This record gives sequence, structure tokens and C-alpha cells, in this order.
Amino acid sequence: MKVPEELFIGGEWRPSSDGSRITVVDPATAEPITTVANGSVEDGLAAVDAAAAALPAWGATAPRARADVLHRAFTLMHERAEELAELIVRENGKALPDARGEVNYAAEFFRWYAEETVRVAGTVQTAPGGANRILVLRQPIGVSVLVTPWNFPAAMATRKIAPALGAGCTVILKPASETPLTALAIAAILEEAGAPAGTVNVVPSTRSGKVVGAMVHDPRVRKLSFTGSTEVGRALLHVAADTVVSTSMELGGNAPFLVFDDADLDAAVDGAMVAKMRNGGQACTAANRFFVQRGVAAEFGRRLAERMGALRVGPGTDAGIELGPLVNEAAVDKVTELVDGTVDAGARVLVGGKRPEGTGFYYPATVLADVPAGAPVLAEEIFGPVAPIVTFDTEDEVVRLANDTEHGLVSYVYTGDLARGLRLSEALESGMVGLNRGLVSEPAAPFGGVKQSGLGREGGHEGLLEYTESKYVAVSW
Repeated sequence: MKVPEELFIGGEWRPSSDGSRITVVDPATAEPITTVANGSVEDGLAAVDAAAAALPAWGATAPRARADVLHRAFTLMHERAEELAELIVRENGKALPDARGEVNYAAEFFRWYAEETVRVAGTVQTAPGGANRILVLRQPIGVSVLVTPWNFPAAMATRKIAPALGAGCTVILKPASETPLTALAIAAILEEAGAPAGTVNVVPSTRSGKVVGAMVHDPRVRKLSFTGSTEVGRALLHVAADTVVSTSMELGGNAPFLVFDDADLDAAVDGAMVAKMRNGGQACTAANRFFVQRGVAAEFGRRLAERMGALRVGPGTDAGIELGPLVNEAAVDKVTELVDGTVDAGARVLVGGKRPEGTGFYYPATVLADVPAGAPVLAEEIFGPVAPIVTFDTEDEVVRLANDTEHGLVSYVYTGDLARGLRLSEALESGMVGLNRGLVSEPAAPFGGVKQSGLGREGGHEGLLEYTESKYVAVSW
């Protein structure tokens, strides 16, 4: 797939202002693929200029016309699905079947928000005292800065771009420096789909803090949407506070995966493979802490280790590969440190646990049993193919363990007792729950967390409203 390798600003492909470049590396080989333009502060502000100039006309564009652009982008993504999937594999490392799934998921945001764009409704009512009518309008919030991570380079971009464009906003996308090619490919698709110049701008940059900070401090920017770590999210909230910019944050997770004695173990293991191994465990929704009731703990661990150990590991484009490399050397070092520290604390390795020799950023699928309380792997988001198993006895105990984290993005529960499942869905401190299901992501559903896992929601109708302001008009007639 021919992908532009420059910045996309105001409908033009241009080099960075200082001529600097970002080297994109193939995680499977640790070798460079290509370089792309490395945006500067000057480039970021030029993108704000372009987005601000395009905002009035785009905001006044009929909702159906905005929806038509999104529909065409959806169609183009499907026509080029295989090329996009291969591109994701090259710069991200995930296995090709996983990348194909991401492309389909990413395209669905264009279709969903094409349909929602024509349904941004205001309200009118009589004031309780009868003095006037309360007319509420939904208007575009304005120029929006979107900052996306490397783990789902297509889906995290479309999940933000689609509702923003649908609401009538213009956007500047700052993709992760590890995976800029997918973002640039999506920009080219939107350009072909008819997005007017300046409505979509893409500025890859390794100078993320300076570039994003400069854009957010520009008074014309009124929205910041970020997906990434809680640590970076906290820092960006400080930046946004200076100009009181509206923020949406989808931050880190430390998802508990609960398995009760009465669960269908076959279904639980199937769900665990999805919840844990999507993108090789490098997902904010990844099951991080497996809490298994004592009566089935040994059997669940045995079955999960058998499934994890059977995964074929290698370059994501090779036939039959199910687990590709992690994104970079630092990711492998972190997972190695967490696993080694947990084994030193007393855990048993059922499968995996040692980095293989050779080139590329690989780490094997790993299952740890008898993980003690306080083990390092329970306290941090793993972001790798590691499943630590903790045994529990009672419902009250496991709710306490599951909620013992600053994060609260998603939880997973497997039980044959529907009442228990619904009771736990209320008790678990997370924005989403997978009840007897290992996959929760869905464009039509509100995605987001509680506690330090974020602010606001993406997906669903709520995701569109994040890019609107409510204006109240008091009127009598």
C-alpha cells in the first residue's frame, strides 16, 4: 500500500518545518521500514490554523453531507482492508488475523457515526414555572486535538475522528510515533472520501509533549481527546486546565477476570484467550488479573496454559502465526521484569516465562499460577501476553481483590448464576463489564472507565456528544 510519509495539514502533504524525520521500525525484525515527517511545534500550530479556518464551513455543512463523507470512508477502508491490515502488522507487530479484525472494527466507527451524525437532536420544553421555553441546541465544540496510541493505530484514530467530524468539528490527529503510517493512510482515505481541506490534519511527532501542549494552549482549540497511559493522561489534564479545554481520556486498565466454580470452563478459557491475547495482550481492555475460585483453579490454569502454549509465535505476516512481537524493546523489558519479579515472589510458571533468543521484540505467551498478593504483575498494567492466576474462595473476597486498583476500565465475569453475574456487574468498579463474554468493544456501545481509567465515553451516541456543546436559549412565545 502506497502511504504518504509527510504531514497532512490543510489538505496538503508537507515535510516538517525543520526537515526532521521519524524512523518507523518493524517489531518482528527490529529493522527500519521507512521514515515519516516529524512534526514540530510550528507544524502543530499550522494544523490548528488549518482546522480553525475549516471549522465554520464544516460546522455549517448539512449533517447528511457530513455523514456521506463518513460512509465513503467506511467503504474505502473495506476495499483496502487487506492492505491496511498488512500495514498495521508491519509497524505494530500484531498477527495478521488480529490486524484484519482491527481494520473491520476501525471501519465500523465510520459507519456507526455516519448513522449517528443525522441524530444529534436538541430539546425544547416549558420551564417548570411557565415563564419561558427551554430550547437546548447541540453545537460542535470546535477544533479538536486527538492523541492516539500505537496498540490499535487504526481503531483508536477512527474512534475519535468519526464522531468529531460527525458533530461538525475539525481535527488534528497526533498519532503514536511508533505507528504513524496507519494514521497517514487513514488521512489519505478521508481525503479521498471528500473531507474538505483542513477538516482532518495529521501531525506525527516524537516531540509529543511540546507539540500537543502548544496546540492545546492555542485558544482556538476547545477539545482534547487522549487514549494512552494514566501517567500521560494526568500530565495532559494539567495542560488542558490552563485553558479549560474539554477533555476525554481513555487511560490505563488493570482488568480483573473472574471465574467461579459454576462457570462453563470451556467458555471461560475461550473468553480468556480473547480478553488476554487481543493484540498480544497489549490492550487497555486486556485481562490482567485472573481470579479463579478454588474448586476450578487448577483445571482452569491447566487448560489456559495448554491453549496459550499452543499459540504459534513469529512475524505477524507469516501464515498461521497467532502471536506476533511486542511493539518495542522497552515493552519486552517491562514484561520480563514483571514476570521475573512475580516468580521471585513465589508464583509458578505453567507455560512461557522466558524471552526467546533471536531478533525481534518477542515474548512468549505465559501463564503464572499461585500468584501471591502484592506480586508486581498484579499491581501494574502488564501490556503483554501474561496471565497471572490468583485463587479465591468467596464472592465478597474476589470483589475486594478485583476493586483493589486505581484503575477501572473493564471487568470480566464467568459464572453460571445469572443473579450473581448481574450482582457482580454492579459491584465491580469499572466502566464496562464482560459477563460470560471476553470481548466488550463495540462501536455502538459507550466505551470508557471509572477512577483513574479515564473521563468521558467513546463509542455509542455518547461518543458523539463528547464533541458537542449544549446551548440553552430562553425564549417565550
